[in-house]
Amino acid sequence: MLKGTNASAGIGIGKAVIVEETELNIQKVTIEDSEAEKIRFQEAVKQAMEEIGALAKDLAAKVGEKEAEILNGHLLLLSDPMLTGEIENAIAVDHMNSEFAVETVCNTYADMFSSMGDELMQQRATDMRDIKTRIQKILLNVKSVDIASLPKGSIIISKDLTPSMTAGINPDHVTGIVTELGGKTSHSAILARALEIPAVVAIKGIMDQVKDGMNFVLDGSDGTVIVDPSEDVLADYTLKRDQFMKEKKELEQYIGKPTITKDGVSIELVANIGKPEDVEKVLHYDGEGIGLFRTEFLFMDRTSMPTEEEQFESYRKVATAMNGKPVIIRTLDIGGDKEIPYMGLEKDENPFLGYRAIRFCLDRKEDVYKPQLRALLRASAFGDIRIMVPLVTCLEEIREAKDLIEEIKKELDETGVAYKKEIQVGIMVETAAASLMADVFAKEVDFFSIGTNDLTQYTMSVDRGNEKISYLYSPLNPAVLRSIRYIIECGRKEGIMVGMCGEAASDPLLIPLLLAFGLNEFSMSASAILNARKLIMGYDTSELQAMAQEAMSFATAKEVEAYMKEFISR
Repeated sequence: MLKGTNASAGIGIGKAVIVEETELNIQKVTIEDSEAEKIRFQEAVKQAMEEIGALAKDLAAKVGEKEAEILNGHLLLLSDPMLTGEIENAIAVDHMNSEFAVETVCNTYADMFSSMGDELMQQRATDMRDIKTRIQKILLNVKSVDIASLPKGSIIISKDLTPSMTAGINPDHVTGIVTELGGKTSHSAILARALEIPAVVAIKGIMDQVKDGMNFVLDGSDGTVIVDPSEDVLADYTLKRDQFMKEKKELEQYIGKPTITKDGVSIELVANIGKPEDVEKVLHYDGEGIGLFRTEFLFMDRTSMPTEEEQFESYRKVATAMNGKPVIIRTLDIGGDKEIPYMGLEKDENPFLGYRAIRFCLDRKEDVYKPQLRALLRASAFGDIRIMVPLVTCLEEIREAKDLIEEIKKELDETGVAYKKEIQVGIMVETAAASLMADVFAKEVDFFSIGTNDLTQYTMSVDRGNEKISYLYSPLNPAVLRSIRYIIECGRKEGIMVGMCGEAASDPLLIPLLLAFGLNEFSMSASAILNARKLIMGYDTSELQAMAQEAMSFATAKEVEAYMKEFISR
C-alpha cells in the first residue's frame, strides 16, 4: 500500500497505463535567416493556439465553461506580446533556433513563477512549461501521447499530467489518475475533480514500481494506492466504490433544502469562486450565496489592468446570476507573491509579510483601488454585493478603506449613479493581529470572514507550501482553534455575521466544532456544499457544546484530530 495526496475523491479500479511524454532534446543552433525562423515560430504558435482552442471547446462541452478557463489561460499566455516578443527577440538578436529560444524564455518565466512559493504561481509555472512543450513538439514534429484513446478501465500512471493532457482524457475510459508530482490545487487536480475522475498525486517513485497492465486500486478520498491487489482487497474496494457512488447520488436529495440544524439554527452555506463563470457550478450545487469572490483572477493572465467597466460587468454578472443572494467580493489581494508584470511590483524578500493586499491597494488608490471600489458599488445596484477587505492588521487600514468607499458614494450621488446605499463592508480575518483585535474590529465592520488557510499559516509561523514543516500546518492546532473561537465570540457579541472561507469550512472534522462555536456562514468549493449540508442538518448545536469543551481541552493537534475522529465515528 502506498500513500499520496488525495486530489480527487472516489475509488478507481483498473489496469495501469503508463503515460510518458517523449523527452525532447533541445539543442542550440545558430540560424542565418532570422526572419524565416521567426515566421516558423509564429506558425507554431498559431497551430498551438488552434490545438488548445479545440481542447478548451471540448472540455467546455464535457464539464463546463469554468474548467475550460484553465486552457483559455494558456491561450492568453500565448497571445501575450511580452512573451512572444521576447522569444522573437532571442531569434532575431541572438540568432537562436525557435526551439531553443522557446526553451530559454519559457523556462525563465516558469522558474520565476516557481520561486514565488504561492500555489497560484506554481500553477502558472506548470502552465508555462505545458505551453513550452506543445510549441516545441510542433516545431520538432513530435506527436503527443494520444491520451483520448486509452482503453476502458485505464488508470493513468504518470510523472505529472499537464493541464492540456488532463483535458484530453475520456472520463468514460479512465477510472483513475496517479502521479509522482502535483498537489490538490494544481490545474490537473482541478480538472480531475471536474471530470469526476479519482486521483492521487505526489507518490514518489511510482513510475519505477508499476508496469503497464498491472491491476490497480486507488482511493482518491484518502490518498491510498494499491498495486496488484489481492482478490479480497479488490472485492473490498469494489464495494467501497459502489457505496461511494450511492452516497454521491443520495446527496442530490439535499438540493433545495434549507441548511438548518436539528435544533433549528439556520446556517448560510455558500461558495468560493474565482471568476463569474464559476457561478454556474454554485447554482448547480444549490449554494445559498457567494462567500468569497477572489477578484485577483480578473487581473491575471492579461497584459493590462482590467478597466472599471470590465470589472463592473464581472461583478454585475455574478450579482444578477445569484438573484438577491449574498455575494461577498474580496478586494484585490495581490502583492510580491503574485507576479503581474503590468503592475510594476518589485519582488518582496518575504512576500507573505510584504507589500500586498490592502497595503498595496491603499498605496495605489487612484489607478487600482478606487476603480475597483467604484465598480463594486455600481454593481451593488444589481444584487446583494458585500465588500470584503483582505489582510487587515490594524484599525487604520479598514477605516481608510471605509472612508474611500464613502468618498466614492458621494461622487456617485453627484452623478446620479445607482448603488446599494447600505452596502456591507467587512474584513477577512486571517492575521494574528486581526484575531487578537477581533473585539475592536467587530465594532467597526459589518461582518467577519475567517480565512483559515492564512490564519493557520500566520498563527503557526509556517509556510504552507513548505513540505518540510507541513506537519505544523493544521487548523486543528489548539492555537488556531482558540483564535477561531475568539473571533466568532467577538463577532456574535456585536451581532455581526461571522463566516469562514478557508478549506476548513468543509472539513467534516471541523464542522461540528464550528457549529458549536457559533459560526453563521460556511463558504467552500461548490462541489462540497451538498455533503456539508447533509452533515450540518444532522447536528444539534446544543448537544455539541460538551464535545467542543472536551476538544478544546487538548494541547496538541494530533490529540484534537484523534478526538474529533472518534466523536464523528460515534
